[in-house]
Amino acid sequence: MGEPGHEEYEIQAFDAETQRLLKTALKEPGAVDLEKVANVIVDQSLKDCMFSKEAGRICYTIIQVNNMPMMALVNPVYDCLFRLAQPDSLHKEEEVDCLVLQLHRIGEQLEKMNGQRMDELFGLLRDGFLLQDGLSSLSQLLLLELIEFRAAGWRTTPAAQRYYYSEVSD
Repeated sequence: MGEPGHEEYEIQAFDAETQRLLKTALKEPGAVDLEKVANVIVDQSLKDCMFSKEAGRICYTIIQVNNMPMMALVNPVYDCLFRLAQPDSLHKEEEVDCLVLQLHRIGEQLEKMNGQRMDELFGLLRDGFLLQDGLSSLSQLLLLELIEFRAAGWRTTPAAQRYYYSEVSD
């Protein structure tokens, strides 16, 4: 693999200017607007799900080269989560599962960075859980578990573990 920043990345789908921006970000993250880079990567990931893995590799390299967390990713990540919290996405179990998985992994950190947006996101999720007709039982279960997970301080209580995962452990 070599040193970070010296790998080849699949960025041909971008125009020449955006390719230069990404190449610069990979070599010298401090020389570019990382929020702009993050938005470009997130937008392309939303358009082309096959690019998502490549997007992760690019972001990981930028973080390694920059040697610090990418604060610039907070709002674009929230934007993706908000997209997954929309009614059309809540009707797709795989998208609800993705949303829940990501919030289990990074929800606590995101909330520390921007608690107001997390409150807004969970307002949407609560409304989706309570008001959306036609949600599958699995989607309802996942949303309820996620709401309780956050309410318990981003931890799974023993009671919640038994309730939500008893079938898995049997």
